[in-house]
Amino acid sequence: MPLMRLIAAASLLAAVVSAQAPKANVVFQCVAEELDAAGLNCSAARPCAIFLELASLEIVGGKLFLAGNLHTSDTTITSLLLSSDDGGRTWTEPYKRVPGAGLEQIQFVDYEFGWIGGQHLQGRPRDAFLLTTRDGGKTFQPKPMFEDARVGAIQQYWFENRTTGTLVVDRMHASETGSRYELYESMTGGDTWTLREVSSKPLTIKRPRGAPVANTDWRLRPDAPSKTYHVEQRQDERWRTVATFPIHIADCQSLEPTLAEPPPDQPEPVKPAEPPARKPPPTLKKKN
Repeated sequence: MPLMRLIAAASLLAAVVSAQAPKANVVFQCVAEELDAAGLNCSAARPCAIFLELASLEIVGGKLFLAGNLHTSDTTITSLLLSSDDGGRTWTEPYKRVPGAGLEQIQFVDYEFGWIGGQHLQGRPRDAFLLTTRDGGKTFQPKPMFEDARVGAIQQYWFENRTTGTLVVDRMHASETGSRYELYESMTGGDTWTLREVSSKPLTIKRPRGAPVANTDWRLRPDAPSKTYHVEQRQDERWRTVATFPIHIADCQSLEPTLAEPPPDQPEPVKPAEPPARKPPPTLKKKN
């Protein structure tokens, strides 16, 4: 078979496989309080387009996890965590959405212990935190990095086992102090952290030899032509799409009903005056 025909057949097969993949819709309700909290001013003339961003994919046993956020073109609205235990056919949210925050890196060290990094993204990134699980992702608990409010984002982290972890915070606009990057160490599974190093230059976490690498049989791929995210699994020499997520998920308009102005008070219509009763004409007496 000619090469071009082989390429065409492979492209057609990939399209068919992709078309058969379940489409997963992330629900976003245009709630006035949530839009107001994000500082959004949506209207029928200028609706707010809501987009999905997926930042990372992790598989633990037979369970899939996706982390990201929902946002407009310039404002983060809420974090988003999705999980599937049927190979991507159906998805649930194992942890509530965090207003103004986004989730990024996911790591599990075994089938039970895992962490997801996040921070609040409205304005400058700040108040970094971890979502921790000890039951394989059935439940998650938030663990703030710092006791007080602080500008900065989790740049990277890595746990060697259930208790020992290393994490780098990027303070971003703190570069003038000479300590933009901070390296922390935890011996409590992420419950508490100790500052080990500060630097004006990027810091790299050193992993020991033989440390496990990321799963290479699964990937998360944005597809520009279809404006979707694809969750894909490697099968032999090709990738099979197991789920797709639309990037544009909603358009929010003003939720305040527009009331029509009541008409001005109208006086009661004046009834036309009834014409006076006509008197019968006088009866003329006949002369004899």
